[in-house]
Amino acid sequence: MNKAITRTTALLSTCALLLTGCGGGNTPVTSSPTNSPSTPSNTVTDTTATTGTLSGAIPIGIAVAQTSNVALLGQEEVAGAKLAEKYFNSKGGVNGTPIKLVFQDTSGDEAGAINAFQTLINKDKVIGIVGPTLSQQAFSADPIGERAKVPIIGPSNTAKGIPEIGDYIARVSAPVSIVAPNSVKAALKQNPQLKKVAVFYAQNDAFSKSETEIFQQTVKDQGLELVTVQKFQTSDTDFQSQATNAINLKPDLVIISGLAADGGNLVRQLRELGYKGLIVGGNGLNTSNLLPVCKALCDGVLIAQAYSPEHPGEINAAFRKAYTDEYKKEPPQFSAQAFTAVQVYIEALQTLDKKSKVNKLQLPELRTELNKQILVGTYNTPLGEIGFTPIGEVVQKDFYVAQIKMEKDGSKGKFTFLK
Repeated sequence: MNKAITRTTALLSTCALLLTGCGGGNTPVTSSPTNSPSTPSNTVTDTTATTGTLSGAIPIGIAVAQTSNVALLGQEEVAGAKLAEKYFNSKGGVNGTPIKLVFQDTSGDEAGAINAFQTLINKDKVIGIVGPTLSQQAFSADPIGERAKVPIIGPSNTAKGIPEIGDYIARVSAPVSIVAPNSVKAALKQNPQLKKVAVFYAQNDAFSKSETEIFQQTVKDQGLELVTVQKFQTSDTDFQSQATNAINLKPDLVIISGLAADGGNLVRQLRELGYKGLIVGGNGLNTSNLLPVCKALCDGVLIAQAYSPEHPGEINAAFRKAYTDEYKKEPPQFSAQAFTAVQVYIEALQTLDKKSKVNKLQLPELRTELNKQILVGTYNTPLGEIGFTPIGEVVQKDFYVAQIKMEKDGSKGKFTFLK
């Protein structure tokens, strides 16, 4: 497999964000890591401590946002990953050897993701990493995993160009180009008369910029009129100016690409200012953590989905039951994708272990052989059956659109899947 050209392009595009340095030693992997976060280093290093073989539980890194405004998404990923750890360990882990998840908080920015990846690779000596939460972070942190030859599986990175970062980069999150257009088509089905569309997007987020391009192209492809494009920041809380400008143009549909906190506030302010048309939310709004932000005013928002709790299959039934038992609500897409990413690691390890015992392999060889196995496997997951292309792009068949339905007092709400 040769991705040298695309990898070089991706790395050059992120080099301004990365510093280089020295670090790492030759300490053998002799004990199971802990889940306690370590203090991130201020020194950026890509040199990994790679000698030794595994002893005890198999460490898999989870690098997602547990703090910052991105935590509304990352917390759901933590939940899904922990459920996977418990479920698969109860079934024997990797042919009798348990797995151990090692969590590092990426926070919401590139520096946080870089530090988390370095700690997991160099200190915790994980065999692979699930993360980060945002595509914006992936473009900066994934090259570290690539240079260290550590498999990375993105649980929620859907921007264009993620798998092309390198040979060790894959994702279980379907690209926005496949998923996003479905919600616009669903809006047209609900209101075939809609003509005018206003688009909002977070200009400081790589994914939102990638997603809005797809949305805007879909608007044109459907013969609709794009009346305005309004920009904002993911840290914004006041959207009165942008919302008023859009409402004055009388759009029939508003499309928002942002994150849960900013996106929820934008939905709320649009409704408070009198907008009554349909609203489509992008993947960053695809979380039940959105509901406490816009409450009753979330009602009716359409969001395309790569996961449905109602998807048939034994593994999804088990995941759905475990999630609802633990959290008393239906599992969201981000939890399902994190569960799936951990599942892929475990099942690839199981297959690899039958060929050559993973606890006998030196860490560099284990990581390399694991990466190869991940890409050739087929997996029955909560998302349905998935596989990967040779460059690490997920191959998935089933997609959905959900509409938020809220109680009138805004106290409760849920994603209702459209037929």
